[in-house]
Amino acid sequence: MSSSGTPKRYGVVGHPIAQSRSPFIHQAFGRQAAIDLTYEKILAPLDGFAQTVHEFFGQGGAGLNITVPFKEQAFELARAHLSERARLAGAVNTLWMRDGRLHGCNTDGVGLLTDLERLGHGPKGKSVLLVGAGGAAKGVVLPLMDAGCARLRVVNRTAARAHGLRAQAVEQLPALADRLGAGGLDEAGGQWDIVINATSGSLHDTPPELPPGLYAQGALAYDMVYAAAPTAFLRQARDQGAAHAADGLGMLVGQAAAAFRIWHGLMPDVQPVLEALRRELHYT
Repeated sequence: MSSSGTPKRYGVVGHPIAQSRSPFIHQAFGRQAAIDLTYEKILAPLDGFAQTVHEFFGQGGAGLNITVPFKEQAFELARAHLSERARLAGAVNTLWMRDGRLHGCNTDGVGLLTDLERLGHGPKGKSVLLVGAGGAAKGVVLPLMDAGCARLRVVNRTAARAHGLRAQAVEQLPALADRLGAGGLDEAGGQWDIVINATSGSLHDTPPELPPGLYAQGALAYDMVYAAAPTAFLRQARDQGAAHAADGLGMLVGQAAAAFRIWHGLMPDVQPVLEALRRELHYT
């Protein structure tokens, strides 16, 4: 594909945003595909997300990724033109303009499932605990259930939010009711094959207040947050008996690849970018 002409502008919006590695990923994908693009980090005020998005596209921007804490607001902005994945999730992490209309999709579930399979911990037949009930969690509940996990429980510091997420999912797909549970963090107890942290606590080096004894033999602890060193959640998980631990870097690259495909019509090669990003994390 030609790289001539004015590069198209892309970016990621969040608060905070300094930690984002999305520019590294999309620029690497662009080089793979010989697509000339720019990709920037955009810090949106907590009360100014919609204005930030409108200004970006009003100035000719081509596409945005959305991260904490704006995925549910992005869903509302693109409500009239949502993909099926975004509609089921109730959250959006990818925005673009088509024919003057804002469109939204959610690629988080694709990114998570791809990474779990890469790690050898596919969710089919597994018991899964999902910690958190915000936009990140919304994007993965139905994909995890669709991938065949035996049971899934959503727990959150505010139990009502977890119950609300469950109710939303069951409303979309009533057949999930028997396999999908919800509650507060103190209701996380049980033996789980996979425990996924979908809270932003590790960004602040704070693990969720989970009870001990959660991890079944050979269990995986997975944090959607990524870092050069083990996150607060992963340190907690190791102390509590998790046999395996992984951060969310692979999910980040996987969801970015799915967004890149939406924007450019090409699926990039994830593995070399993931390896390069892991090296970059360790040396910065």
